[in-house]
Formats: sequence, structure tokens, C-alpha cells
Amino acid sequence: MPLQVHDTRRRQKVDFSTMEPSKVKMYVCGVTVYDLCHLGHARCYIAFDLIHRWLEYSGYDVLYVQNFTDIDDKIIARSNESGIDWKNIVEDNIEAYYADMDMLNILRADIYPRCTEYVEEMVAITESLIEKGHAYIADDGVWFHIESAPEKYGLLTGQNIEAVRSGAGGRVAESGKRDHKDFALWKAAKPGEPTWESPWGAGRPGWHIECTAMSMDHLGEQFDIHGGGQDLLFPHHEAEIFQGECYSGCSPVVHHWLHNGFVNMDGEKMSKSLGNFWTIRDICEKVDPLVLRFALINAHYRSPIDMNEQLLHDAGRNHGRLLEVYKQALESMTENPVPLPQGDVSSPIPVVKSLGMLEKMAQGFALAMDDDFNSREAVAKVLGGIREIGKVFNSEMEADDMAAFANHAVEWVEEFAGSVLGLLPQRDEILSKKVDPRREEIREQVEELLLKRADARASKDWPAADSIRDQLNELGVSVVDTAEGPEWHFM
Repeated sequence: MPLQVHDTRRRQKVDFSTMEPSKVKMYVCGVTVYDLCHLGHARCYIAFDLIHRWLEYSGYDVLYVQNFTDIDDKIIARSNESGIDWKNIVEDNIEAYYADMDMLNILRADIYPRCTEYVEEMVAITESLIEKGHAYIADDGVWFHIESAPEKYGLLTGQNIEAVRSGAGGRVAESGKRDHKDFALWKAAKPGEPTWESPWGAGRPGWHIECTAMSMDHLGEQFDIHGGGQDLLFPHHEAEIFQGECYSGCSPVVHHWLHNGFVNMDGEKMSKSLGNFWTIRDICEKVDPLVLRFALINAHYRSPIDMNEQLLHDAGRNHGRLLEVYKQALESMTENPVPLPQGDVSSPIPVVKSLGMLEKMAQGFALAMDDDFNSREAVAKVLGGIREIGKVFNSEMEADDMAAFANHAVEWVEEFAGSVLGLLPQRDEILSKKVDPRREEIREQVEELLLKRADARASKDWPAADSIRDQLNELGVSVVDTAEGPEWHFM
């Protein structure tokens, strides 16, 4: 099955295609660097990191561009409030951004352009739009005239321009724009603000023109993917379509529009006023950054996520099991492994069957990721593979065969949980971690009890199942039944 993506503009899942064979040009809107990154940023950049990783794993040469918005109303306001020069605010928050993304194991983009470095390009695009009749000059700057290209209105959001026209009532904000739908390309200078020179006097660029200039400068007038959060659909990304297509004459400028879903906190939109606003650093003081990453990719990137303590707890439990098995495999490896048999899910030989199951899980993993980067299903395949590996490690096997299987397990885990999902720390780090000795002491006993419990439940022998549960509780073990099978941990 070819890779399919849900294209926001086309409102459906389509076969992924590129303008150049085996090459992907991708632009993702970056952060406005006036403050620390929050949970919504983590969701967005982990989502596109996953897309980036899978495209490269699939053999594409990816040119990934992600900008920094380093001049903006919020930056200016923060500078005025704090008395700190806006340039210092920008530099401090860019440094913090890199630290946060590194903590979440997000691969670096190839290029991080800053808006203030592309003012000349923004001025040139604006001049061209004026010449083509798509923009006009006013006392307070330059405005893009939506009515010059009404057919492009609502291409991402589905908004109907006729409905907007009829409901507008002739309202125009107190500015030089002719129509309430128009948006700023250039803002005339205001006292106390940083400014740049232009044919229309001193000022600074509007928000939307910045991404158009930076994306086209690095990726050309047409490129493959433009991504960002759903909150950017309107007005930012629709404004980019207006600007880019009217300037270049190309339609579409962007071949695939991709957008990640929102993050809520305990069912409510994250908001500082509600007191449920979490920065990445707030969360990572409580949980391992890779646990947060696990929680965010254990959902389809387009789906909303309701972040809560239980979600993080479940992520921690599953991620802990992943690391536990990975560590066991690393410690059991050998330099010169003996050959392993071909896997076969129908084999009565446990190790052959498990090898076949791992191959099947790998195939399912690839199918999931090719289905619009379905990381939730991909995570399920990894956890299924971890259970199979754990079964082998808990079985009776010749030492040489066990070591060879461990090598295979390490390769399997590092390929899917590591290279693609980005859920593994470095080998040295995992080998230095201490596993709770209690777990190893009672593992065999617990696994045996879980098998007996499964048999009792299958035969509807509820008294026996309850008795086994009591035995597990006496060991200090709690069992959680999941779609992938029972998982146990200490209470």
C-alpha cells in the first residue's frame, strides 16, 4: 500500500506524492519566541518529527524547514512589560526551544530561518502583490485585498465567502483596510517598536507574509508539505495560500497541507486563565520526557488529546515495560550470534513462532505508518512485539540461541521504537539504569499466575480468577487489562 496522507485542503486521505522523485520539501510553522514552549508545541513538533522520521525511514530525502517568528506583537509586548530588549528575549527563548526539543528527542530541522532575516524578501513579495492588484497601500501599511481572489477563500476551512459577505454588515476595523477580511502585509511604524525600511516607510512585516517568504526562499514557489497545528488553519494558513498563489501564479503552492490536533487538559482547552497551562518543562519535572513523548504519539496526530494524570501514568507504565525488555535484550547480546531460524507464526516451536510474530508486527507497523502516520496503531504493534520478546526471555532456551535472539530483539526494538518512534534513550543510558530487583525476583511467578488467571476467565471460573487476583495483590502486584493483554506493575 502506498503512503497515504490526509490533505486538509482536499479534505480526504490521498496518495502521497512529491514534486521530485524521492525528495520531500517540508515546511512547518515554528514558534513565536516570546516565552517557553508549552504542551501544544510539544504535540505539534513531536507529530511532525514522527512524520519526518517515517519519510526518511521510507527512503525519502527530506529537506525540513521550520521557522522562528522573532518579531511579533507578543514579543514587543513582553519586551515592554519586562524592560528587556526584544532581541535578548528572542535569543533566550530560541535557546530554550532547542533544549526542550532535544529533551523530547525531536530531530533537528535542516534549516531554522528567522523572520527578521527575510524582510527584504517580504518587501519584494509585497511589491509584486501591489503591482498585480492583490494588495493596496494605506496610511497604516499595506493590506492584502481578499476580494482580488475570492475563489481562494475557505480552501482550508471551508468557510463560504458569500456567507461572510452577507454577515459582515459593512464592518471595517479602525484601520486603513478597505474590507474587514483583508489582512496586513506591512505594518507602519509605531512609537517604541523595532522597524525596518520599506518603499512605504518604516515599519515591520505582517505575520502571514513571513512564512510565505521563508518557505519560498528555501523550498521554491511550490513544495510538498506545509504543516502546523489546527489553530493555524485560519487565518494564517489561508492567508499564506492567498499570498503565495497570487504572488507566484502557481496553484497549488503546497501539494499537501497537514495539521495536528489540539491538546486539552482534563477536558478543557489549555489556558493560563484557567490555571491548566503546562509548559514542557512543567511536565518534565514530573515525568520522563520520553514518557511525555510516548503519551503524545499514542494517539493519531490529527486526533485531539485529553492530557491528564491517568494518560501519563499509562504512558509511563508502557514505556517502562519497553525499556525493561530493551535493557534485558542489550544485556543478553553477543558479538558473534549463531544463526536463527526463519520465523513462522504457525510453528509449534516457541522461538520460531515468536520470530514470525515479530515479522508480522513489523509489517503491521509499516502498514499503520503508511496509513496517514497512524502512530497509535504503530505503538500497539511495538508493544505487541515487546510482549513476544518478553515471552522468549522468560522461556527455556539454549544460551547461544538466547543470545542470538537478544541481538535480533535489540535490532527490532531500535528500528521501530527507536529510529521511527524516537522512544529510546542512548544504549549507555539504558544500561546504567537499575531495574527494580523485586520485579525480576517474582517475574516468573507473576507470569504463571497471569496465565492461570487468563484460563479461569476464559472458562468463566470467576471464583478462581478472584483467588488469583488476591494472590497477585499479596505479591504487591496490580494488573491492568488492556486491548493488548494484561500488564502488571507494583502497587
